Order: sequence, then structure tokens, then C-alpha cells
Amino acid sequence: MASQPEVRVRRARREDAEAIIALEQLFPGDRMSDRAIRRLLGVPSAAAWVALRQRWTCGALVMTTRRGSTIARIYSLVVHPEARGHGLGIRLVHAAQTEARKRGCRTMSLEVRADNQAARALYERLGYHLHACLPDYYEDGETGLRLRRTF
Repeated sequence: MASQPEVRVRRARREDAEAIIALEQLFPGDRMSDRAIRRLLGVPSAAAWVALRQRWTCGALVMTTRRGSTIARIYSLVVHPEARGHGLGIRLVHAAQTEARKRGCRTMSLEVRADNQAARALYERLGYHLHACLPDYYEDGETGLRLRRTF
């Protein structure tokens, strides 16, 4: 069995925008717009990370915070299907949680599709719990689930 090339996780930079945009296209709907991605990569209230296998960006996470709030939000997490199953989602979430704590946040919040069993299982393994059910949350009418984890 051939070993996989090492994957490293680092803070995203403005020049990572195109790769993050390409990853966002993997979502069936409710994607971040190109404009939103470019904006979030340049504002202090957001932070993003990319997972790189050699020069291929195979995962990304965008987190937002608000001044005066102790709740950070995972705005988007995506791992390319060919890179799944190697713990990249966990590594990206851990990077975001570490930064959220540095910013004084005590809780991480996110929304996930009720029908996204893989993502829900990932977040459950990481200690996230149901905070609210959001009927008709997604553009196709799918229910959203707001999950939270306190540090």
C-alpha cells in the first residue's frame, strides 16, 4: 500500500482564494460566494486555514468572530472527497478552536445540514452538541442543525 504524501495545515492567505473557491464548488448549494471568500480572507474578524498535500489545496476552513462576543463560528469547512478519511477535517477544526480561544472565545458554533451524516459524525466526535434545529434553513429546504461546543 503506497503511503499518502504528508498534508500540512496553515493559515490561509489572500492568494489561497482561488483554491478555496474551487473547494466551495464541491457543495451542492449554499456555498460562500467568491466575493465573500475574498473579503473574509482580508478582515480581522475572520480567520481561515488550508490543508495542503504538496501544492494541492485539499481542504479549507473559514471561521468568523464578532467583537465583544465569546462565540466563534465555523462558517465553512470543506475537504476534497479524494482527501477525506485522513483526519483533515479534525485538524482544520482544531486549528480554528485554538485561534478562537486566543481571541477570547469560549464557544464554537456552526450550522450543518441535517442530512450530512459524515459532517455530523465528525462534529460529534469533536464534542459538538445540538443547540438548535433550523427548519428550511438551506436553499433547497433542508433542515439545518446549529451545533455548539464550549471550550
